[in-house]
Amino acid sequence: MARTLASLASLPSGRVGKWVVLALWAVLLVPALMPAGRLGEVEQNDNSAWLPGDAESTRVVERVARFQPADTVPAIVVYDRPGGVTAADLAKARADAEAFRGVEGVEGTPQGPVPSEDGQALQTVVQVHKDRTGWEGIGKVVDALTEVGEGKKEDAGGLGFHVTGPAGQAADSIKAFGGGGGLTAITASVVVLILLLTYRSPVLPLLPLLTAGGALVTSEAVIYGLARNAGLTVNKQTGFVLTVLVFGAATDYALLLISRYREELRRHEDRHEAMERALRRSGPAIVASAATVAVSLALLTLASLNSTQGLGPACAVGVLVGLLAMTTLMPALLVVCGRWIFWPTTPSYDATPPGAAADGLWARVGAAVSGRPRLVWAGTALVLAVMTLGMLALRADGLAGKDQFTGRPQTVVGEEIRARHFPAGSGDPVLVVAKADAAQGVRTALSGVPGVARVAAPVVKGGEALVLGELRDDPSSTAAMRAVERARAAVHRVEGARAQVGGTTAVLFDTREAADRDSAVIIPIVLVVVFLVLALLLRAIVAPLLLMATVVLSFGATMGVSALVFEHVFHFAGEEASFPLLAFVFLVALGIDYNIFLVTRVREEALRHGTRRAALTGLSATGGVITSAGVVLAGTFAAMASLPLVFAAELGFAVAFGVLLDTLVVRSVLVTALILDVGRWMWWPSGLFRRHTTLQPPTDRPDLESVLGAR
Repeated sequence: MARTLASLASLPSGRVGKWVVLALWAVLLVPALMPAGRLGEVEQNDNSAWLPGDAESTRVVERVARFQPADTVPAIVVYDRPGGVTAADLAKARADAEAFRGVEGVEGTPQGPVPSEDGQALQTVVQVHKDRTGWEGIGKVVDALTEVGEGKKEDAGGLGFHVTGPAGQAADSIKAFGGGGGLTAITASVVVLILLLTYRSPVLPLLPLLTAGGALVTSEAVIYGLARNAGLTVNKQTGFVLTVLVFGAATDYALLLISRYREELRRHEDRHEAMERALRRSGPAIVASAATVAVSLALLTLASLNSTQGLGPACAVGVLVGLLAMTTLMPALLVVCGRWIFWPTTPSYDATPPGAAADGLWARVGAAVSGRPRLVWAGTALVLAVMTLGMLALRADGLAGKDQFTGRPQTVVGEEIRARHFPAGSGDPVLVVAKADAAQGVRTALSGVPGVARVAAPVVKGGEALVLGELRDDPSSTAAMRAVERARAAVHRVEGARAQVGGTTAVLFDTREAADRDSAVIIPIVLVVVFLVLALLLRAIVAPLLLMATVVLSFGATMGVSALVFEHVFHFAGEEASFPLLAFVFLVALGIDYNIFLVTRVREEALRHGTRRAALTGLSATGGVITSAGVVLAGTFAAMASLPLVFAAELGFAVAFGVLLDTLVVRSVLVTALILDVGRWMWWPSGLFRRHTTLQPPTDRPDLESVLGAR
């Protein structure tokens, strides 16, 4: 390992090697720009595409194709007038329905307009063929429908017009993402701002920013190739998570490298030698950190939900490309630029550089913790455990369509109007496919299901029957999903019917079930794999067990606080079904990063000074850079709140809060106190555990002056 790192370190830090590295990256980036820009072409944003092939709703899509186009999504057009719709309103709605037929992407004849029972609203259902338009094209079709409906507002006389339903929700979701460019710009701005505050240099932040941007472009090109040729499922969610992860994680690696490089510039007059030493010393921690994150994310391929399954390898690619960029391109750029890149605080060569300042923040924190470490870690753990109780408020059973946005776009307003005047499930029915000879029995069974408002007469074709059921509740609501679950139980009991239940609500229900299964399977595996990575890195068992315990405790505390904030501060309706698993993987993988940065430095110092002294030395030496890295990563994930989507806001808040908790409390207080209390047993059963008996007595508790003097 050491010999490999030495060979790699000599390339970007070499007098000739740095130019070779820059040339190779230029050759790589130029052809990557085109496929990276085409990532949207291979996105699959339809919920049904996220499900495995054996899901019941997926099989219904195949069976229902003989009755209706399988690749259509309903747009529900709602008109309303509080004083009651007029004959002129009805005439306009009929004229609009006729005009809708001419909109490119509309399939068949619109159904309606249908008046509401209270006479205050009209409803027309328009089928949009998503295969002809593409997912992005649904937004264009909805815009065209809106243009028809609002084309002559002066003739409407105050008649309200809104497009909602699945197509309306899809259109507003597409607009919410805004092509991803806005999020990238905000994320980059956050990184630059934090780096400016960290280094107080107007030029240095440009290098990590350019390198992270190059890593993002290269990652998107690789992911495009995998989606196009290897069947990888990607969607809008993949795109925005990839952006913040690459910028955040890559910048973290840059901060660790730059910090060590600046140290070495004070020890070595030749910047090439300084960079080589910096890469050798920081390389193991950076590689271990990236490997932990990448492996944890790659384990998402075990998911049954295709969207989660595709997100894992896509983000793993982003982390690995970010690692490659920050250990090759970034060092080459730093060496080419020279010491002036740190202006105005340019590090100068000093053969005997001073140690850490005795009055530094993290040195003072270490001194405070070292007084009574057992009391500190026990008290901190107790507070975190109390914070986990907030998880009782977690409602990760999916979000209704109208609850998926942080604002009030057209589809939300339209859905609220429709719910006031029409049965909530009208326009988006449950689809039941069965054998033709059992059609009436299936209809009877479906009619008796609580939550089903009415059932249409069966339609029979070629030995198969299609039965449509209208739900009482919003098709994307939890109540509707419970009704689908009851409907399945009822129709499955019809002997010989081979009945299956599908439709929008069934897809959402199957998605929730798959997400629950994925969490139960993947979370334990991630814990085991991360433990093994730590055990190999630290050559110990006790330290990895303690570090894993702190990260899991931090995750629980983060989820507890997040659940309470979502409900009582942001007033969100709940969480997506996949939220706990994704939050867990990101928080555990990224949270263990900072423990790796700290503990690898502690282990390095322990080889010379013993564990207790090394714990304080490691904290004072890495406190600043790890805190900066945590703030950068938290800031990039917080940028997700710029997307007006509840899922983005929730995941961004949870990861940002969790990273700050790990950085400021878990790593600096809890882990440091544990190392001080456990002492040499941290390294059991490695040789370092046995070696400590000759370095310092187990009862030695160093004061701050002796720690700093050892440096």
